[in-house]
Amino acid sequence: MKIGTKEFWGICLRWSAVLVMAVGFWLGQVGSAQAAMSETAARNVVVNEQGDTVTLSRKELNKGQKLFNDICAHCHAGGVTYTNPNVGLDTETLALATPPRNNIENMVDYMKNPTTYDGEDEIYELHPSLRSTDIFPAMRGLTDEELRLIAGYILYEAQLKGIAWGGGKIYY
Repeated sequence: MKIGTKEFWGICLRWSAVLVMAVGFWLGQVGSAQAAMSETAARNVVVNEQGDTVTLSRKELNKGQKLFNDICAHCHAGGVTYTNPNVGLDTETLALATPPRNNIENMVDYMKNPTTYDGEDEIYELHPSLRSTDIFPAMRGLTDEELRLIAGYILYEAQLKGIAWGGGKIYY
């Protein structure tokens, strides 16, 4: 059977479309698998300075995200610190603070009694905390467990998104 040039290129075009779709599907599956692995690994967050870890459940992360969005995202949307974009909530920045804020216990302590990045001065009158609920009423009534969930969510996002959490457009 002989086919003409026009038919030949039509067949090639159809097969190339099928090939592109197949490759796209395969890449999507690989990307999804890698994303799921990253998401699962990111749920393991450091609890204390000794390096103990905890695996946060999706339910805990969802509650932590809701609390973060309700209370913290006004100034920290996407992990950025709007008042000082050089100090974000990314893993490196949290680790370099004094004391390091790259674990749940220290992050909770910070939300109870915030200090400057170098740890020298208390800033509870400038940053929402349990010490300043009269100035920042959104902090009223937060339990230690809720603070733990907020801290866990922040650390999870920092691990999951890397430089995009806290750095955003500054680095792109």
